[in-house]
Order: sequence, then C-alpha cells, then structure tokens
Amino acid sequence: MPSRRELANAIRALSMDAVQKAKSGHPGAPMGMADIAEVLWNDFLRHNPANPDWVDRDRFVLSNGHGSMLIYSLLHLSGYDVSIEDLKQFRQLHSKTPGHPEYGETPGVETTTGPLGQGLANAVGMALAEKILAAQFNKPGYEIVDHYTYFFAGDGCLMEGISHEACSLAGVLGLGKLIGFYDDNGISIDGDVAGWFRDNTPKRFEAYGWHVIRDVDGHNAEEVRAAIEEARKHADKPSLICCRTVIGFGSPNKAGTEGVHGAALGEDEVAATRENIGWPHEPFTVPEEIRKGWDARDKGRQLEDEWDAKFAAYEAEFPMLAAEFRRRMSGALPKDWPAVCEKLLATMLEGKSVAATRKASQMALDIIGPALPEFIGGSADLTGSNNTYFKGSKGITHEDASGNYVYYGVREFAMGAVMNGLALHGGFIPYGGTFLVFSDYMRNAIRMAALMNQGSIFVLTHDSIGLGEDGPTHQPVEHIASLRMIPNMSLWRPCDTVETAVAWKAAVERRDGPTILALTRQNLPHQQRDDAQVKNIARGGYVLRDVDGAPDVILIATGSEVGLAMEAADRLAADGVNARVVSMPNVNVFAAQDRKYIDSVLPREVTARVVIEAGVSDAWHRWAGPNGRFVCMDRFGVSAPAEIAFQYFGFTVDNVVKAARDSMAEK
Repeated sequence: MPSRRELANAIRALSMDAVQKAKSGHPGAPMGMADIAEVLWNDFLRHNPANPDWVDRDRFVLSNGHGSMLIYSLLHLSGYDVSIEDLKQFRQLHSKTPGHPEYGETPGVETTTGPLGQGLANAVGMALAEKILAAQFNKPGYEIVDHYTYFFAGDGCLMEGISHEACSLAGVLGLGKLIGFYDDNGISIDGDVAGWFRDNTPKRFEAYGWHVIRDVDGHNAEEVRAAIEEARKHADKPSLICCRTVIGFGSPNKAGTEGVHGAALGEDEVAATRENIGWPHEPFTVPEEIRKGWDARDKGRQLEDEWDAKFAAYEAEFPMLAAEFRRRMSGALPKDWPAVCEKLLATMLEGKSVAATRKASQMALDIIGPALPEFIGGSADLTGSNNTYFKGSKGITHEDASGNYVYYGVREFAMGAVMNGLALHGGFIPYGGTFLVFSDYMRNAIRMAALMNQGSIFVLTHDSIGLGEDGPTHQPVEHIASLRMIPNMSLWRPCDTVETAVAWKAAVERRDGPTILALTRQNLPHQQRDDAQVKNIARGGYVLRDVDGAPDVILIATGSEVGLAMEAADRLAADGVNARVVSMPNVNVFAAQDRKYIDSVLPREVTARVVIEAGVSDAWHRWAGPNGRFVCMDRFGVSAPAEIAFQYFGFTVDNVVKAARDSMAEK
C-alpha cells in the first residue's frame, strides 16, 4: 500500500506536469496543499465519483481557484470523468480543465472560483443550504440531509474583503458543518506577504465565532487528520484549520518563493523535483498501486447506496416530505405554479394600484412566496426599504434554521456570493435585496451568477434619481446600463404593478441565469393594457400606446419614465403628431426576440425616436437609431426631492416633446 506522501506526490507530479505542458498555470498551491487534500479526500470526503450530483454529498470548494490543478488531479485520481488526456489539455480550448475551475465544465467542480474569496463565500452559502434543508426535512432517525462543506483558501482569499463579510455571517449563523483550511504559506504573487498582510488570522476568526485550530503542519498527515476530527466535533460553529505549508513543496530551488506561485517550473526544475520527491515516473504517469490507493468509486457507490436505503425508509414514513424534497432538489417548480401566476397577474390587473414598484414587488411576493417553499429571501440591512419580506417570511437564526429569510447585514458582496452558493447547492431559489447603487459592492458575485448560469434573483430598489434627497451617492446612473451588458443577464425595470408581476414570474422561472429587478422608491401610475399587450410584456418590449397608421415618432421608455412618455405622447397627439410609446422593461429579453417581432415594435422606417430613461444614454444608441434623441442621465445626480430632481434634469413633458420634434426634424 502506498504511503500518504506517495499518494500526495501524485497530485504534485500531475500538477507540475500539466502546468509545464501548458506553459502557464499555478503549480505552487497544488504542490503545497497536496498533503492536506490527500487526507481530506481519502479519509473524510463523502462523495461518489460516478454521480457528481448525489444530493447528500459533501461539497468541496477550492476558493484559491488559481491552484486548479489541485482539484483536477483529485477528480482524476479519485475516479471522476476527468482523464489523463483531460489533464494534458489543461488550459486549452474546450477542455474539461480550464485555467480556473468552472462549474458545469468539469464533473465534480461545485462552483467557479478564481476571483479570490468568492469560493469561500459560496461555501458559506452551501453550508447554509445544508443547515436549512436539514431543519426543514430531517426527522429523528432520518437525517437525509447530513453533509459537510469544506473549502481551501489562501492568503489572497483572506485579504479580500468578501472573506470578512462572509465569514462573519457564517459565525453568526453557526454553520457547524462548514470547515475551512487556511493555506498559510506566507507567499503571494508579490512575494512575502508580511509586507502587506499581518492579520492575526486565528484571532480574527475566533472573533467571528469560529472554532479555530492553530499551527497545524500541513505536510503532516496525522496532524491534519486530527484537526479535521476535532473540527467535526464542533457542531455549533464553523471551523478554520490553519495549516502551515510550503508553497511549491518538493521543488528544490523554487519552493517557498513567489517563483512557484504562477508560472511553470521549467523542464530542469521539474526533473529536479521528480528526483527530490522520489517520483521516477514519466510525465502524466501514475503507477497502478497509487491509482488503487486513490480510487473512490466503490466507496462512493456504497455511500450513495446507504443513503438511498435511508431515503427509502424516510419516504415510506414521510411520503409527502420525501416527494417535496425530490421536487426541490430537482429544481422543478410546484405543480400549482401556473395557477399561482394566474392569481398574481389577475390581482395586479384588478388592483390598478398606484404604487412604487418596490411595493408592487412585495405585493407579488405576498402571493408567490407562500407557494414556493424553496424561496430563500434576504436583504443587506434594507429589508424595510427593499420590501423583500413577505407574509410568511421567517428569519433564519443560529438556533432555528427552519425559516426562509436571511438578515445579511451590511454585507452586499457576501450576500450575492452566498446566494450563488445556495443556488449551486440545490433546493433553493435565492433572492436578495439592496439599493441599485450598491450593486457595485456585489457586482462580481452578480457576474459570477451569470457565468455559472445560476438563477439568483437580485432585488435592486431605489433605481434612479427618483430616490431624491439622499443625493448622488445613492442615485444610480450608470448601473442599469452596465448590468444589462453582462452576458446571460436578465434585467427588468418595470413601470407599474403589472410589469412587476410579469418580471417576478420570469425571474422565478429562469433557472439558467440570474435576474435583476430594478425597482422604484417613488409611486408610479397603473398603465392600461389589453390582453395582447399584457402577454407581450414577457417579450421584454412592446407597444403600450399606439396610433392609427404609421407613427411619426416612437418614444421608448422604461420604469418610472414610461408614465412620462405617455404624457408626452398625449401632448404630441394634441398637436397632431402620432407618437407610439414602447415600454421596454427588459432590454435583454427584447433583444433576443425574432427580427419580425422587433420590427413590429420598432419599425425600421420610423427613424424619429426618443429614449427616456433616468440613466446613462450610451447603450441606447442601438435602439434609438441615427436620428434618435435621448432624455437620459449622463451626469451624476443631485440631492433634492424626487420631483425637483426630475425637473432639473429635464425629465419633463416639455423636454420630451422637444426631443421628439428634434428627432422628427432629422428626416
């Protein structure tokens, strides 16, 4: 039987070989953390390589994702569908082994990591998901949800601010099945971290409420094993195992230096490392006895079979709960979801409410929330302003995780990444609120949701200068345009209660990418529509007000400016000008429609157009055309009551009418 060090050396050899072949990559972290990974994966991690989606598997997250050859080596050696040929294609086009781990590209990769600290925060979300599902579904003697979340993180992850936000929240919520490994090697890209990172990490995590295990020799398997056993005994709080390691362990000339962090070792150093660690095998060659020592397929199959038997007994005792668990973990919506949506739309149409769309959003949540047990809401300390708390919401606490609402505190970035972790775990549709302007704080988490095709829902209120007196620091200007530009994003800016209802329906049903709901603070009027118009809201843009014959000018507006467009159209009509109003609550969805539909809404021959939106104009040129005019915000806002601010920046009927006439004059 191979020794632990020999098993770990397989990771080191595969990692340096793959990086060397690619002539790029990060061999230091895999070589430094190989001994820790060997103990965790061979002695503790419950997983089934034949079924990477087994619902009760332990989750493993490599937060320091630049060390991706560590996880690729682990997946290959333990029996996942990651071959030696895949390792040879490290960092190559369309391979299963991209430069950083990518969810959906490699079986066994639980989340996309690379932006440091976010994997750690995703792991917090996964651990939170486990705790909530266990509270909602487990019964005495039937612990069908019972798994751990493990993460690896380096100095870079812990320097990033998101690590403070997420780890603080994890301590508050008592996520006892979250265990992290801190790769304390003292080196980052610029060299010895002592010049810029001197935190007392153990004390810091103890202050968060974590159980901290200090000064573990990360190259001593028995110390690592003992630390994991100790961490698993502390069910009331997350644990951090602080491991002292040598980056690039085994490299005789580069170990312990920044030179091994982010570059291939070089042929000579690879050969010297082989000799130094006693690995006489050719590149990408793993002896059969070492493969057998790593192979987790039989063990994994047995673990899943045991869980299947446990779940079968649970199903016999609690058939309705078992069916609901299956549904939620599969991602299917409840059977009565269509009826819920019919009720939602009917309620909004009947009410004809004059309401802020943030309030309309809460009205929608009051209807759909109780029908979606998988809903997990929250807000970054703005619950009363975001209106994200619906009838039936229940806060999640350290002591009681059976609820469906997370008080994230002022932690926008962590909220976004934790939401992604909840979505990745399965069993939940997460939504979370903050002010639109603070989407800047969590922008990379929003981007990662889009990159990973995760259906997180971001409720972003106070969407323009309409929030008024708080002034330019809180008035978003460029945010909507920049968020629309994220690939795979779906951003809704509804103009009234009906469009808000349609937006929520679309957000819930969109499971292959994130949705942003940009909502107003100020009240907006109800717009009258026929059945066809209501149906076309879901297409992202539609004709809200039309004219007999060809229009002379088209007014394109979103959100709070739709009402202004309607008033301007009435003024133009009184002057004999035929003005069509197009409401475009979702530019992303509208742009994806077929050409015939787009042309029916925005006929190419009608070149007189005005775009009205309280945000920057740059991204609107596509729809405005060469003769278009803009009533937009191409500067920062001001502190003033909303109506004064709108008037000051030209969001008036007179200005829209002037813009329409100027555009018509270009013909």
